Amino acid sequence: MNKQLTRFRLRTVAAVAAMILAANTAWAVDPFTVRDIRVEGLQRVEPGTIFASLPFRVGETYNDEKGSAAIRALFALGLFKDVRLETNGDVLVVIVEERPTVADVDFVGTKEFDKDTLKKAMREVGLAEGRPFDKALADRAEQELKRQYIGRSLYGVDVVTTVTPVERNRVNLTFTVVEGEPAKIREIHLVGNKAFSESTLRGLFDLDTGGWLSWYTKSDRYSRTKLNADLETLRSYYLARGYLEFRIDSTQVAISPDKKDISITINVTEGDLFVVSGVKLEGNYLGKDDEFKSLITIHPGEPYNADDVAQTTKAFTDYYGNFGFAFARVEARPEIDHKTNRVSFVLVGEPSRRAYVRRIHVAGNTRTRDEVIRREFRQFEASWYDGERIKLSRDRVDRLGFFKDVNIETQEVPGSPDQIDLVINVTEKPAGSIQLGAGYSSADRISLSFSIKNENVFGSGNYLGLQVNTSKYNRIISLDATDPYFTPDGISRTLSVYQRSLRPYSDMGGNYRLVTSGAGLRFGIPFSEADRVFLGINGEQTKIQPGTNIPAAYLAYAENYGYTSTAFPLTLGWSRDDRDSALAPNSGRYQRLNSEWGAFGDTRYVRNNYQYQQYIPLNKKYTLAFNGELGLGKGLEGRPFPVFKNFYGGGLGSVRGFDQGTLGPHDVTGAIVGGAKKVVMNAELTAPFPGAGNDRTLRIFAFGDAGNIYGETERILFNELRSSVGFGLSWISPMGPLRFAIANPVRKFPGDRIQRLQFQIGTSF
Repeated sequence: MNKQLTRFRLRTVAAVAAMILAANTAWAVDPFTVRDIRVEGLQRVEPGTIFASLPFRVGETYNDEKGSAAIRALFALGLFKDVRLETNGDVLVVIVEERPTVADVDFVGTKEFDKDTLKKAMREVGLAEGRPFDKALADRAEQELKRQYIGRSLYGVDVVTTVTPVERNRVNLTFTVVEGEPAKIREIHLVGNKAFSESTLRGLFDLDTGGWLSWYTKSDRYSRTKLNADLETLRSYYLARGYLEFRIDSTQVAISPDKKDISITINVTEGDLFVVSGVKLEGNYLGKDDEFKSLITIHPGEPYNADDVAQTTKAFTDYYGNFGFAFARVEARPEIDHKTNRVSFVLVGEPSRRAYVRRIHVAGNTRTRDEVIRREFRQFEASWYDGERIKLSRDRVDRLGFFKDVNIETQEVPGSPDQIDLVINVTEKPAGSIQLGAGYSSADRISLSFSIKNENVFGSGNYLGLQVNTSKYNRIISLDATDPYFTPDGISRTLSVYQRSLRPYSDMGGNYRLVTSGAGLRFGIPFSEADRVFLGINGEQTKIQPGTNIPAAYLAYAENYGYTSTAFPLTLGWSRDDRDSALAPNSGRYQRLNSEWGAFGDTRYVRNNYQYQQYIPLNKKYTLAFNGELGLGKGLEGRPFPVFKNFYGGGLGSVRGFDQGTLGPHDVTGAIVGGAKKVVMNAELTAPFPGAGNDRTLRIFAFGDAGNIYGETERILFNELRSSVGFGLSWISPMGPLRFAIANPVRKFPGDRIQRLQFQIGTSF
């Protein structure tokens, strides 16, 4: 049998060789000088593309070697199904058959992905409208389509490709997809764990076996990327708790025959618990050993913690960078004593050579001007490399909010060992938005809103925004324009025009209103990298529009000082924000102080408001948050504090469980009029929603609130504070941030208006 197979192979090889020899003999020609070149068979390809690829020109000598090179070059273009060369005397004829081009790509039956996402994936494998088509390309596209679905745990997906020829040598491609049911994780097992229970370790994972909310989180859908992230979380968990020699031995992922169920088994070896016995320094520390020692976060006598080691080496490298040593190396060498299960560390530091920055390049900004990015830099060209300034520069560019991603690369300069170039790579994101929508809150009922804004007008870094909001009690229209670099040293300027129509919350009805129209000018002055002070002046006019059930306090103020008041308040403010997120913060602090002084016009008053927020991450899941707000207002020059500048309290963003804006003084008619003093304190403990894994967009929280509103002549008495406890839900939904709370008033007084269930779309503490 083997001999017969060998003879067959020999005969096949001989036949192929004979065919090649015959072909060569068939088109072999004697060399000649080309008088003309003609091209036949073109439909869409330009003749110039053919001529540019030929290795000869008119007037040059043609031979068989050049003919072979020409055919290879034309096939390499990927535009032709067939290429032939013929001679007619001393005229060379190039005959081509073009490959069809893709006229349209469509998808049928796709629910998991939108068509734009799939078309983008097809473009990445070379299949797009207007490009040449062949069967191999369709096969690659089909495999890429399946890969996209497998990434979503849809292993049973079936794809059928239909190619339909159309006029002018084009084809339409239709991918018919039967998605099937997603494969879901039914089991996750850990083998070899002793120090921690399986339930504790599984609680670290984003992947799980599902819950009643898995339709939203999709946490029970297997993803190799998510599994790798969970394994890294598991490794970090052990290494941060003393298990220096922890390792993951293997991971088995098994899928059922019907491709619907997935089982994951993770085999680990914990090793022994190690305690740090000591830390010492070796190497060159620039004569600043004490400064470097102060950066050490590895604590002798405590269990080994890989996070502390990584934090220490990074702090050392960054500190070297502050002195221009861009290529510093720091190594933490463990010395392990297996007999006593103790480990000591030798921190070896080598600053290498000092470097300075030759050039700073900006890449990836398709819309934003270079100067908008460069003016945020605190590292300058032709200056010594400063790691702290480079990090600060990166953070400042990121805080602009114009980019999805910002990173800085360090490039060595060839031939100049003491120079480097910095490349800041940015990825633009849309800076403009138009919104038209409706909202509902328990206080304002139905409200309509419209806004159009652009945070980066024409790539200049300037802000322009128009906002219109209407509700039952609070209506506003405003136009704002901000130039963040009104002066070269970073002083910002904001111009604003606004009209507000306010009717304090009351269940007594009525159609009275406080209407304020005005314009303002404000400057923001940076005093440090984190602090900014604001100075401004407004010109505004407030009208008390009488109507049914108008509060007696408003009538009294109008009778004494008129129904119309014109004022030119001066404003002074300060802010500092180092939270990790504005919508769903987990750590950091936020402070703001605003002061308004009515020094000119018909009113004389001062109004101050201070807010402090602190977010403390207890672990990966739980966050403790505190909020405090103090407002103080006072009339000046013998005049009372204007009633239309009063503070209001109660409800979401204040003391939950009490009706929105109902805390504080009432006038003789029982109407709520607010007050000149405000005290609010909140505490929240947030956690993942049950069944949602560690999804930070959907959280539950328990809270405790306290606060009240006081009149101008009243003392702030803490025994009069209203307080409540409760729980709620926070969801960053497609419509916007939504907060829902159920509160139980703990301390209340007769006449207080209780509202246990409250919700609102928008941000509030």
